[in-house]
Order: sequence, then structure tokens, then C-alpha cells
Amino acid sequence: VELACLLSLLLLLNGVELFYSVGEIKTIVQKDAEFDANYNDMVTSENQTIYAFNHTISRNKTEGVRVSVDVLSNKSESPILFVVRQKQGVLSFQVPLILRGLYQRKYPYYDVGRTLCQPPTRAASETQYFFVDVSTLSSQGTNYQLRVSRVESFTLQTNKKFSFTASPSQPQYFKYVFQDGVDTVIVKVNSDMTFPCSVMSIQDIQCPIYDLDNNVAFIGMYQTMTKKGAITVQRKDFPSNSFYVVVVVKTEDEACGGPLRFYPLRPDQLIDAGNRSKLTVNMSSRAVEAYVMGMLFCLGIFFSFYLLTLLCVCLERVCWITFLHQPATPLNPVVGLPAHVVPPLDRMTLFCSSLLQSERSLESVARSRQESLSSIEEDDYDTLDDIHSDKNIVRTKKFLYVADLARKDKRILSKKYQIYFWNIATIAVFYALPVVQLVITYQTVVNVTGNQDICYYNFLCAHPLGALSAFNNILSNLGYVMLGLLFLLIVLKRDLAQNRALERHDVNALECGIPKHFGLFYAMGTALMMEGLLSACYHVCPNYTNFQFDTSFMYMIAGLCMLKLYQKRHPDINASAYTAYACLAAVIFFSVLGVVFGRDNTAFWIVFSVIHILATLLLSTQLYYMGRWRLNAGIMRRIVYVIYTDCIRQCSGPMYIDRMVLLVMGNIVNWSLAAYGLIQRPNDFASYLLAIAICNLLLYFAFYIIMKLRSGERIKCLALVCILFTAVVWGFALYFFFQGLSTWQKTPAESREHNRDCILLSFFDDHDIWHFLSSIAMFGSFLVLLTMDDDLDTVQRDKIYVF
Repeated sequence: VELACLLSLLLLLNGVELFYSVGEIKTIVQKDAEFDANYNDMVTSENQTIYAFNHTISRNKTEGVRVSVDVLSNKSESPILFVVRQKQGVLSFQVPLILRGLYQRKYPYYDVGRTLCQPPTRAASETQYFFVDVSTLSSQGTNYQLRVSRVESFTLQTNKKFSFTASPSQPQYFKYVFQDGVDTVIVKVNSDMTFPCSVMSIQDIQCPIYDLDNNVAFIGMYQTMTKKGAITVQRKDFPSNSFYVVVVVKTEDEACGGPLRFYPLRPDQLIDAGNRSKLTVNMSSRAVEAYVMGMLFCLGIFFSFYLLTLLCVCLERVCWITFLHQPATPLNPVVGLPAHVVPPLDRMTLFCSSLLQSERSLESVARSRQESLSSIEEDDYDTLDDIHSDKNIVRTKKFLYVADLARKDKRILSKKYQIYFWNIATIAVFYALPVVQLVITYQTVVNVTGNQDICYYNFLCAHPLGALSAFNNILSNLGYVMLGLLFLLIVLKRDLAQNRALERHDVNALECGIPKHFGLFYAMGTALMMEGLLSACYHVCPNYTNFQFDTSFMYMIAGLCMLKLYQKRHPDINASAYTAYACLAAVIFFSVLGVVFGRDNTAFWIVFSVIHILATLLLSTQLYYMGRWRLNAGIMRRIVYVIYTDCIRQCSGPMYIDRMVLLVMGNIVNWSLAAYGLIQRPNDFASYLLAIAICNLLLYFAFYIIMKLRSGERIKCLALVCILFTAVVWGFALYFFFQGLSTWQKTPAESREHNRDCILLSFFDDHDIWHFLSSIAMFGSFLVLLTMDDDLDTVQRDKIYVF
């Protein structure tokens, strides 16, 4: 040990001798200095000044000490070096302070201020010394001003605003201590000006503090900001129950979306840094009760729909039992006797007898229909040569009825449409598992690196829970899952009732109403549940690349709803599950291409617009001719022939006017959307694609309702209530959707300018309310599709129009 100490002393002496020889310092002056005093001195290579300070610190009180330096001579050939030696650390910086920006730009700062890191003390009171050494290698004298002062309001208080100024060379940081009973606080920093760009950081109580533009991202949590910045901090992440709030102003504004300065003509050219800004910091506590109330509110809202559904089922059951126990008709249809002769004790027996009589009358019809089928495979019906002519005759009639397009056996179609459900269930598993894995990785990266710019939260209302940064945005997606499950239960009830009616050969179930096929409804309910799951995954870390998780099943829902509307009156010729999902896969494929390559890429938009228009024309032709056309080498010759015969040789109107009106309107809408995309080239391609799907769905739905009323059909009370309720909820939902609390089309700092405080229970923000209302609106929309044709349950299919 003695030998080691001797060697260390020799090395120290040699180092001092070398330092004196190189720097040629001949005079060392040590001064006892005081706080809040200005020291105006001059330093050269021949002298070094040491300022000695002492101050008393206590365990229960924290005071910040700040060193401010202003170099009065700007033409010094060498910088001045300031070294602050403390008990447990050393802080050094040069003046002028040179900070680098992009492309190696250099920004000199002659006015520097740094706050000293104060290590905690275990003693009740302790006097600590620190020294400020001033030296330079410049032979010319350089004047400077030194001031050491105590920082006012160094310890931040809850719910009390504090204003301060900062610059790249004068960063600021303050201390916050968790109060008793407070487990979570949100740190808010505001600025009156959009620029300059700043960085706010949360760091543990340990030295050194990283408070410069080039090192603030080394530790802790940090985010860029312009006017607003907010970070939610939990007590569990800081064992000392306290942390530092660090605010650093960047040398350039490019990271916050600001303009980039000109490129210097010479690599070492110094650039004027310009003015910097004034900021305000505010600490707000987050109560644990907000989490409890938020979860109870969310569960209560959606469980109320289960209770309402159960109440409706009970009322329906009571009405049905009341109907069965009504007095018999004047002439009973079963026994052929007057009502007063029939014993009143057994009305249920009479009803069952009537059902049995209906079964016997229909038994032969059903048996002959089943015996006529050699197989339950759909292809056996479609590929027989002698059926093709019949299809052409039936499907090209000027006025079509549902009976014309409901000729296939129900077992065949049920098997066909059940594939929709099994396919979407398979897609959901294979799609969701990698998504969950990816967003967990994203959240882990955010937690490990502390980079809050990766994810675009509403930071002013982000409530963390465990490893999740915005639990409220995830919880609010519960409605999609719960209401999707409820819709599946409602569909299952109707499916079972329909099967029981078919088993007893009920006339209405066999020959009346829109054919009941529930496979698409099952697929829609599953898609709604998956939308909730994937939206929650997106909100684990919302950003540009993750947005497709939130929209993929929206495309699915829009596509399935359009297919269901078409299937209602075209059950025999609706698209198969394989074709439908292949088309939806192509949509998602283009969505990915648009996200990756669509930004300001003219070639991509030209290709997409052409494909969009061609797909619209092909689908229009398919719908107009009910599938009775072929796309082959002779298509152009047939088009020219139709134009010649119907437009040139003789001017004749379209044979199917209603279909033509719908398709013309659809083409106008889609061509307009294609032109808008080609001209404007919106950055949010996924939302643009979703808008196309929603516009087509709304257009088809409006056409369906209009044609239904035009055909003399009516809308029953339950369906009308669902339509009105859904329309109102959609209106409120869209209002909250367009509030725009964040946007990944801008930089993270610019996105935070749109952040807002919570508006519901101090836990949910506008986007959470959009989740609540949109899930209810989608559920209501599904109920509309399920019930809108209930008025036709007693109408013969050969009297129900196809449109």
C-alpha cells in the first residue's frame, strides 16, 4: 500500500510539472469567494485563479448551486477552462462553449451557466467545500465574469407553477420529492413560443447530471418539445422517492420540425445561435382512485348492454307466452270447434297441435327437395351444364325476386358462409400473435431507452400501469371486445331459433323472408372483437408504423358489412370467403405499400389510382350483370359491340335502372376519391384507404334503405330505433375522433402541441371517448344489419324484390 501511494505521488508531481511546463503557468492565486457576488477578472496562460466556496447542506433541505460565467472578450485564441471540484465529483466546461448541430455545424456560446450536482448527505447538517479553477492556454488576457449563486425554488412543489429561462449553454434542472400518499405525478413543461426546440428529461438523484444537448439522452426518460411537454413519473421507478427534472434547449429546431439553418461554407465556421426561451414547469399528482373509477366506469357501461339485452330477451319471452295463452279464435283451426267449446286449460296443446299439422303438410315438400340433391357440395349445383342456361335466364330477368337467387339448398349455403367465420378466426390468430409480440418489444424499448419520442401518446392524460405507458387508451378498447362478444351471443340465439324452426318445418322459415345465413354475422362479431384487441395493441405504442394494426380489421369490418348487405338479397351469388378475404388481403397489402412508399411518391399514387379505378369498373360490371359475364380475350370486342348496338345503332336506356343508379353513384364517389388522392397525396394513406371503404359502405347502405322503402317494405320499430340510436352515437363519436390529440404525421414535439388534459373522470381523454362511442356505434350498426329485414319474415320470397 505504501509503495502504491509513493508511486501515485510521483505520478501526480510529474503531471503537475508537465502541466506547468506546457501551460507555462507561473502564478496560482486562490481566493475565498462568496455566493451571489460578481468576480470580474482576467486570465492568461501565466496565471490560474482558484475560487474557494463553502456552504452548509442539511439532510432535510436541498439547495441548488449555480455557476454562471460570461466571457467578455470574444476574440480569444484559446478558450477558458472552468473546473469545479466538489467532494464527490468534478464538473468542467470551456468558454466559449462549442456545441455541434447537424452536419457538424458549430455554435459558440460565451455565456454559460451550470447547476452543480449536490450529492445527498446522511448527516443532519454538513459544511461542504468546492473550488472553481479558471485557466487558459491563451497568451492574451481574457476578461470574464464569474458568479456563484443559490437557485431559488430548486425543489419543485406539487400544483405550483415555476417559471425559468434556459438556453443550450444554460440548461436548468430541479428536484422533486414525492409527498406522502402520492405514487404518480405528471411533469408538465410549457413554453409561450413554438421554437426553440427543447428537451425535457427525468433523471435519478445521482451525479453527474446529463444536462447538455449532446448527452441529455444518455440516461433517464426524455422527450423533445416545442410548446408542451409532459412525462408521467411513478414512485416505484425511483428508490430515493425523488428525481431531477432537466430542461435542455437544443442548438437547432430541426428535431422539432423547425427549419434547418443553412449549411456552413467552411467546416469550422461558427454560427450565431440566436435567442433562447422562457419555460414553465408544473407538477400534478395522479390519484390511484382515478384508475379504480376508470375501470369501474368502463365495465359498468358495457355490462349495461348485457343487462339491456337480457331484459329484451325476457320481455320477448313474456310476450310470447302471453300470446300463447290468449283466448282461442272463434273457430279453432285445429279441432274445428267454436272457441267456447275448447277447454281453456290447454292452449299450449292447441298451439303444438297446429305446429304438428304444419309439419305434416310440409314434410313431403322438404323430403322431395332433399332427395333431389345428389350432394351438399356447392360445386355440384354450379357446374352442371344444363343449369347454365337457367342461370342466364333467371339472373338476367328485368325484375328479380329473392326466390330467384335463393334456390340452393340451405345446408350448402350455411356450409359456405360458415367458412367466413373460421377463416377470420384463423386470420385473427396468425395476425394478432406477431402484433402482440411486436408492441411488447416496442414498449420494452421505450422503457429501457427512456426515449418518449418513439410513441405518440397524449402525454397530458397518459396513465401508466406496470410496463404500459398509457393504460387508459388500452382500457377504453374493452368495449369492442365486450360488445363483439355480445353480438355473437345475439346471433347465436337467432341461429338456434332458426334451426329449431327449420327442424319443425316452419313455413315462414322455409319459404318466407330473407334467407337466414349467420356465418357473415359471426365473422363480423369476431372482427369487432379483434378490432378492440389490435387497437389496444396499437395504443401500447402508437406511431406511424403501428397504425396498420388499428386499421386492418376496420377494413375487414367494412368489407364484411358490404358483403352482408349484398348477401341479404343475393344469397346464391355472393362472394365466397376465399375470394372476399383475398380481396381484403390485397387492400391491406396496398395499405402497407402506402405507409412505406406513399409519402410524396407520385409514381405510387398514379399506380394506385389506376388500380382503384379499374377495380371499381370491374366490380360495377360484376354487380350489374349478376356475375353473368366473363373477363377473357374477347372482352374488348363485346364492349365495342354493346356500345354500337345500345348507344350508336339505337339509343336504349339501361335494362336494370336501379342497379345502374347505384353503380353510377358509386363510380362518381370512387373516381372522385381517386382524383383527390392523386392530387393531394395525403400522408395518412391508411386513413385514406379506410375512408374509401367507409364511403362505399355508407353509399350502399343508403341505397339499400331507399330501395327498401321504395319497394313498399317497412322498417320495424326495433330496427328503426337501432338506426336512429346508431346515427346519433356515430355523430358524437366522429366529433371526438376529429379532436386530434396527437398525430404521427408530424414530429413528436409538434404532435405534443395537440395533447390535452383528461376530460372524463380525470382518467379518459377525447380519444378514449371515441373508443367508447365508436364501439357502441359499431355494435348498433351490426344490430341494424341483423334486424332491418325482420318485417319480411312472413312475406313469400317470390314477392321480395332484389336490388
